[in-house]
Amino acid sequence: QVQLVESGGGLVQTGDSLRLSCVASGDTISKSAMAWFRQAPGQEREFVTAMSWSGDITYYTEFVQGRFTIARDNAKNTVYLQMNSLKPEDTAVYYCAATRPLTTAAMKIDEYTSWGQGTQVTVSS
Repeated sequence: QVQLVESGGGLVQTGDSLRLSCVASGDTISKSAMAWFRQAPGQEREFVTAMSWSGDITYYTEFVQGRFTIARDNAKNTVYLQMNSLKPEDTAVYYCAATRPLTTAAMKIDEYTSWGQGTQVTVSS
C-alpha cells in the first residue's frame, strides 16, 4: 500500500483559504486515482473531490464546486486540495486517499485502498 500523509489543516475564518497537501511514499501515485474525503464529528465520511489516474476526469461534490480544486504533482508524488472561500460547514477532518493503479476516479470509499491519517480543518464563523 501507498503511505499517505496529509498536512496543511488549521483554524481559519470564514472566507479564508487553505491548501492541503498529501505526500505519498512507498509507491508512486502516478497511476492511482486520488481523492479527498472529509468527516465531521458524528457524521459519515463524505466524498469531496477525486481525480482519475490520468487526470482526464475530475469530480467534485456540489458543496465545494467552484471553491475547491484538486491537483497532483506526480514528480513530487503529492496531491493537493486548494480550498477557497471556506465556510463553517467545511469544518471536518480531511483525508487523502488513493486507489490501486489504473483505477478511474471514484466517489465510493471502498474504491480506495490507501488512506492518510487526516488533517483537521476548522472554519470559524
